[in-house]
Amino acid sequence: MTTQTWIITGASRGLGRALAESALAAGDRVVAAVRRPESVADLRDAYPDDCMVAEFDVRDVTAAAGLVRDTLDRFGGLDVLVNNAGRAVVGAVEEVGDAQLRELMDLHLFGPAALVRAALPAMRARGAGTIVQMSSQGGRMSFPGVSAYSASKFALEGWSEALAGEVAPFGIRVMIVEPSRFRTGFNAADVLEFTEVSEVYRDVLARVRADMAGTDGRQEGDPARAAEIIVSLAHADEVPLRLPLGREAVERISGVHRRGLEEIERWAETARGADFAGVPASVRPI
Repeated sequence: MTTQTWIITGASRGLGRALAESALAAGDRVVAAVRRPESVADLRDAYPDDCMVAEFDVRDVTAAAGLVRDTLDRFGGLDVLVNNAGRAVVGAVEEVGDAQLRELMDLHLFGPAALVRAALPAMRARGAGTIVQMSSQGGRMSFPGVSAYSASKFALEGWSEALAGEVAPFGIRVMIVEPSRFRTGFNAADVLEFTEVSEVYRDVLARVRADMAGTDGRQEGDPARAAEIIVSLAHADEVPLRLPLGREAVERISGVHRRGLEEIERWAETARGADFAGVPASVRPI
């Protein structure tokens, strides 16, 4: 395989760490962009020529250009950008404050957007590149208690779908990864944030809160296997626009599409009645 250079945000743990390990093991070069450089010092020590550690907070959009510039200076190119850093807040819509919602948007949309904008000129100049957006099955479906998290992932997916069409003519691919539950630190007590429980929603969200808090260490997804799949696809000739990752993600997302189609068909005639009579349907360029 051709050696590739990666930027991976949130590489200190979970899927980001697994991706860094898998890419390095495959002979690639990795820039591990993390808030705590000491968390990946062992990777730098094990791969001194191929692993660069960069102190980086995804929420600081002003730092994106510097990260890409440092990558190009060290390795001479950039082949794969993985926007992986993320976390969740669990709580009802009325329980999640503006600051919490904005922080997730910064982390899952504005930060990744800034990194993509910084990376595109170098990828476009080479006529190649792969952008991997780590979303979630929560980026295609939502349920009570995860409104803030899903809002940020839905936004990332819509933004990335438009991006994919814009950059395809330049040889750049976009892959949106939608994992189910993987055995990472995502559900750990020091990572997953819960809002203060209100009396109004205590019973409504009791099962959701218990489920989210109680699954750490019992998830069925294997981060190492997921990383191998993503690294293999990054080296392949073709990538899917969306990749549900894990059995649960495949089944739950498929179910969402089936139910959505059934609902559209049920209300189709009512919906069509909103148009002016006798006016032809729009003709769009795409």
